[in-house]
Amino acid sequence: MHVIKDDQGNPVPHGSGSSCISEHSCEGSGHGCGGCAQASGCGAKDDRQEALALLQYMIQHNAHHAAELMPLADNLDKLGMGDAANQLREGASDFQKGNMRLSLALTLVKEHMKEA
Repeated sequence: MHVIKDDQGNPVPHGSGSSCISEHSCEGSGHGCGGCAQASGCGAKDDRQEALALLQYMIQHNAHHAAELMPLADNLDKLGMGDAANQLREGASDFQKGNMRLSLALTLVKEHMKEA
């Protein structure tokens, strides 16, 4: 379960009705961790705030996964699986590179919101 929040940590209104709520499980939803932000016709009150909150969430989410990969890579090294460990480290690096792009997108979204 996750709650989409704005940059001050406040829950962002997300959708309407019982089929689209801000706290939900992504598993089996058919539309991934973006939740209802990825579904058509969700009816979110403020799409800009939701985009901002979703980007912030994804940056934290990816950083968390990258951090989880490092101990696993270390364990694989200890098990004599250095090639697999190296691939995990490369994957963690890819998360970090992706987060740089997401952070740039977040900065641009914030700039656009100031202009609006």
